[in-house]
Amino acid sequence: MSSQTSARRREKPFGSLIASIGGARVAGNASAGITGLAYDSRKVEPGWAFVAVRGEHVDGHTFVPAAVEKGAVALVVEAGREAGISPPPGGAVAVVPDTRAAMAVIARAFYDDPSSRLTLAGVTGTNGKSTTALMIDAIFRAAGHSSGVIGTIEYRIGDRTVTAPHTTPEAIDLQMLLAEMADQGVTHVAMEVSSHALALHRVDGCHFAAAVFTNLTPEHLDFHPTMEGYLETKRRLFTDPQYLPDAGERVNAVNIDDGVGEMLAREALGRTLTYGLSPAAHCRAEQIDLRPGGTSFLAVHPTGRVPMRMKLIGEFNVYNALGALAACIGLGIEPEVACSAIEQMEPVRGRFERVRSNARNVLVDYAHSPDGLRRALETARRVTSGRVIVVFGCGGDRDRTKRPVMGELASRLADACIVTSDNPRGERPEAIIGEILAGIPKETRGRCSVEADRAKAIRLAVEQARPEDLVLIAGKGHEDYQIIGDRRIHFDDREVAEELLNEIARRGDG
Repeated sequence: MSSQTSARRREKPFGSLIASIGGARVAGNASAGITGLAYDSRKVEPGWAFVAVRGEHVDGHTFVPAAVEKGAVALVVEAGREAGISPPPGGAVAVVPDTRAAMAVIARAFYDDPSSRLTLAGVTGTNGKSTTALMIDAIFRAAGHSSGVIGTIEYRIGDRTVTAPHTTPEAIDLQMLLAEMADQGVTHVAMEVSSHALALHRVDGCHFAAAVFTNLTPEHLDFHPTMEGYLETKRRLFTDPQYLPDAGERVNAVNIDDGVGEMLAREALGRTLTYGLSPAAHCRAEQIDLRPGGTSFLAVHPTGRVPMRMKLIGEFNVYNALGALAACIGLGIEPEVACSAIEQMEPVRGRFERVRSNARNVLVDYAHSPDGLRRALETARRVTSGRVIVVFGCGGDRDRTKRPVMGELASRLADACIVTSDNPRGERPEAIIGEILAGIPKETRGRCSVEADRAKAIRLAVEQARPEDLVLIAGKGHEDYQIIGDRRIHFDDREVAEELLNEIARRGDG
């Protein structure tokens, strides 16, 4: 992500940045000029404001002295945590009820409300966010707009791409990124909006011209204690007035084949276009034909019908295409332009992506939730005449309840499954695998084997596959790393599979 060097041109009095924060108390010089913002004390530069945020493992308040030492002239701290914290020389301290919520307000003000200068389309839901956002971006470009992307796979500013550390950046990073886009002439942005981003106020202050709901299934229950809480967090994007554009109408694209979608279609603020396979949907698909090399269907929209043949595989990608189509039609883009843009899209990296080879059929997918794995396996079954072999694991230090569920699904929906390690983080891979195996019933246990080494597990799957079979490597998708303990090592499912397939091709195995 870009530095805040250009932010020095944005110097703002500290008092103006916190003026609209309810319950804020200021001590010291509120007129101190602020030239940058940080929530990480290591990134503070002279003249910046430091926002002390309490994270899952670290409390930013403990780093206030470090921030002051590096030149912070203003501090934002949380009520109840201000004891012993004084204004920096010539600067100020603001005590606020919630520093995360305050950080979004401050960042929006510092960067001059950048989303008000952009047509911002937000995509939320459990599955399909990345692909739908990239489809919307492709449509924006086809319609002649300068477009940016913020999501799990990448952040892109026009034609420049940077690595995405979070699906949705922290509030300061997000507002800075949106400001950079607007300053460089970007007019339209497609953004994934995660439940974490909504719960942690990262997107507060963003004005969404379009909001897309894909679906809701159990996920992130290590963060959201209940499904009800998870739903309520997602619901905010559609029902909280703060996310509406300052001027103009909001369009919502909602999947009504999902039960939550039916509710959101009734509650969402603004105008709603529904999508799905239901005959009642405004945008729907008919005559769907799924093939290993792509998908064709008839896209029916409010003003007509367009035959589509896209390179992306699977019924779930039909849903993604319909969501993007509904959102963009709602924003005034011609349906034919939108459909043509989707047809020309290459498969999305790590999203049911075929590893290029004639040796075996191997797909890499990001499916890391029970619903995502189910959809991927059901699609794999529909597009292959042979066996379905799946390699998967579950991430460590994440929702443990999904592990046995995914084990049962894989053993039932695949002909063979190899349980392996994903990103174990601070857990032992063997312990995670044990919890996956606990969900596999006796009658399907014979289909399953265990290989904790992920590279060896992929080799085991590819070596046993026949030319007519399909190997699905699930869980990591576009990721090119593996997190083991506190180490982040290079590991890419696609690279491992491609190397094996090339080896098979050289051997001439049929």
